[in-house]
Amino acid sequence: MTLAQPPVPRGRSQRSRGAVRRVVAVLVGLLFLFPFYYIVATSLNSASQSSSLSDVLLPHWHWENYGRAWAAAPWPRLFLNTVLIGACTVVLAMATSLLAGFAFGVMRFRGRGFLFTLVMAVMMVPGTVLIIPDYLIATDIHWLDTYWIQIVPWGASVFGIFLVRQFFLGLPAELFDAAELDGATRFRMLWSIGLPLVRPALLIIALQVFLASWNSFLWPFIMTQDPNVQPVEVGLAAFAGAEGTDYPGLAAAVVFTTVPVLAFFLVLQRHFVTGAMSTAGGVRG
Repeated sequence: MTLAQPPVPRGRSQRSRGAVRRVVAVLVGLLFLFPFYYIVATSLNSASQSSSLSDVLLPHWHWENYGRAWAAAPWPRLFLNTVLIGACTVVLAMATSLLAGFAFGVMRFRGRGFLFTLVMAVMMVPGTVLIIPDYLIATDIHWLDTYWIQIVPWGASVFGIFLVRQFFLGLPAELFDAAELDGATRFRMLWSIGLPLVRPALLIIALQVFLASWNSFLWPFIMTQDPNVQPVEVGLAAFAGAEGTDYPGLAAAVVFTTVPVLAFFLVLQRHFVTGAMSTAGGVRG
């Protein structure tokens, strides 16, 4: 006859599970932080020291790499271009997402479902497939080497339209019905009722569009040749030449071009999480 094992105290079991979760969270955090550490360590090594694992784990503190990287491109101008392009793209994307989302989510008109399906179909087309025809169109309208070609094509976000539309569908229809009975116009309903309620969704769209604009490389690299209108990501191409890639210099440039957007995200992290939680109900609706 075997004796029954004494039950494990509930408090001890919960503490054990909490400790396991914390250990797993720390390990996952270290896994995600290692690429950042790798870039910083590479930026502090010489070219001959960037291929050894021991040199990567223990950098040799070559701070002159940052001075050389800063002198390789007109970074102040590139930063200014990136902020200008990102800000204008965000404003345009928020406006188009709000207007289209309101139309598809609140207004009733013939062909609404078909048009929304057509808009969503844009997500199925890979962007690289359209580069050649887009380049030809930009050439015909003389938009190459301009800010316009980097802003206008990205001024409408399919994800933003979908998110705002789903958010509007999750709102009580009585809000807009009552406003319509009171004689409010569509614009009045959008401005006074819709806009205040979908601000969390618009914040998500703004962050997503700004980060995508900051990290954009292929499109501005193909559409622009003038450094006066190019963003920072294109400036990173200065470290690749016929003799090879200057990896320490490139890593140093990656560090000081990533820090601003990383700080931007950390400052707005609380608002980002709050907006994501607020939009969750709208997406489910």
